[in-house]
This record gives sequence, C-alpha cells and structure tokens, in this order.
Amino acid sequence: MFPIIPANSAAVAGNQEGIFGFGSIAGTNLVSSAGVVASDVTQVGTNRSDLAGTQYGDDKGIFSFGAGATGFTNLVSNAGVVANDVTQVGTNRSQLAACSYGTDRDKGIFGFGEDPPSTLTAITNLVSNAGVVASDQAATTGTSRERLAACEYGDDTGIFGFGRTASHVSMTNLVSNTAVVASDVSGVGTARMLLAACAFGGDQGIFGFGAVGPSVGMTNIVSNTGVVASDVTAVGSGRKHTAACEYGGDKGIFGFGNPGPTSDTNLISNTGVCGSDVTGVGTARVGLAACSFN
Repeated sequence: MFPIIPANSAAVAGNQEGIFGFGSIAGTNLVSSAGVVASDVTQVGTNRSDLAGTQYGDDKGIFSFGAGATGFTNLVSNAGVVANDVTQVGTNRSQLAACSYGTDRDKGIFGFGEDPPSTLTAITNLVSNAGVVASDQAATTGTSRERLAACEYGDDTGIFGFGRTASHVSMTNLVSNTAVVASDVSGVGTARMLLAACAFGGDQGIFGFGAVGPSVGMTNIVSNTGVVASDVTAVGSGRKHTAACEYGGDKGIFGFGNPGPTSDTNLISNTGVCGSDVTGVGTARVGLAACSFN
C-alpha cells in the first residue's frame, strides 16, 4: 500500500526562504529557512512603494505594481536574486495585494488597489507559472478597496481580506484554484487596513497587524477551508504598512513598517502563534512587499 501523506504536506515545497523588498527606502533583505533576516542587499530595479509580491512557479517570486505613473515587474529567482525591471502589464496601481494559487502554488494573482490618483478598484492580474503577468481581467468581483492583504490557504487557493473603502473593512474574498475571485464574505475580526498576510502550517494563513486609526498587532488565522477566525490578542508591537511571507516550509514572518519606521520582525510558528518582537536587521522602511522563494 502507498503511505498516507498528510494533506498539508503538498503546500510545503517552494517557500523555504523569503525576501522583503522595495518600499520607502530601496533595498532587499533575504529571510533564511530558519527565519533569520539578512542585511541589506543593494536593490535591482526601480524603487517604489505600496507594491505587492507573491510566489509563483513552485520556487520563485515576483514583485509588481506600486506607486508611480509607470509600473514595473521584477522577478525573483529560486536563489533570491531580483531581476531587472520588466515593463508592467495591466493597470498600474498601488496599495494592492497578491498571493499564489493553483496546483503546487505555481501561479499568482495581484488584485484590488488604488488606481491613481484616487480611484479604488477590484481589478486582478494573473501570473503564469513562468512569471508572466497577464492583462487586466475583464470582469471583477468583490468590493473595490485598497490597503488590504492576501495569502494562500489550503493546497491551491487564496484569500484577499480587510482593507479600506470609505472606511476600514474586514470583508474577505476567496480565490479558487482557477483564480476565480468570489463575492464578498462578511468579515470576522477587527476591520483594519495597511496589514499583511502569509501562509503557515502548510495549508493555513494568517492576517496580522495593521491600522484602525492607531497601529495594532492582533492576528486572524485562516483555516484550510478559508474561514477567518476571530482576533487573537497582539503579542508584537502594533504597526502598519508592514509585509509578510512564508519561510521554512511551514512558518511565516511579519516585518518592517510604522510606527518608526522600524525593521523589527515577528515570527509565526507552524501553529500560527505570533512571536514577540525581534530587533530588526536592515534599513527600516514602510510600504514594502515580501514573498517566498526556493
């Protein structure tokens, strides 16, 4: 007989390491498979803030969109090397979010955001398993908003959540394994914006930190069926404009942001427990993005 393989084992490959990049100050910082953040690496590509990043192709990453009149995409190799600018496809916007989806998490999706100067949108752009960003999807689903977050859950699905419309919201939108964005689901947890999210445990996700006015540090776990849980009381210092990614196959890390700015980080265990503040390595900054690779 074949051995029984736990359901969450399929999601472990391809997120052994991570990378924080871009933001209010140029530079990238690699995250080891043990959650150790490395010193600054001189950034390749045009710096910009309020962009998004996601894993694609099993073991690579991509940064795209962001503040500015002209958009760029930068691929991240499975060794954490950031490539030069590629002219972006799709409507440029900032304050958006991104996550992976599909078999082996080999594709990605960027969604929502602010189309300058102040138009909120629900546009999505798919990323192929070769890192090619597609044109805007013709149809949009979900309430247009900005300053939200997104992460993977299950073996092949994703979720966008929280953000800002005219005010803070906690609604979520599930993403199927064929990149279909579902209608709004009434939010669970404190409505907030400028938060971050990542996967953990092989098949779950976590939203964390953000702003409700003041910066906050609470987290909300996403089950392997996409159900968002109630607030978990903050362990780390409240902050906003942060970023998050997976590392070590089944853990996560939140890092950087305001107030400060700071470069402090908080590790997420493989059971979704947020650790205390870790003194930051790297230049403090806000409006950055993160993704996993390798």
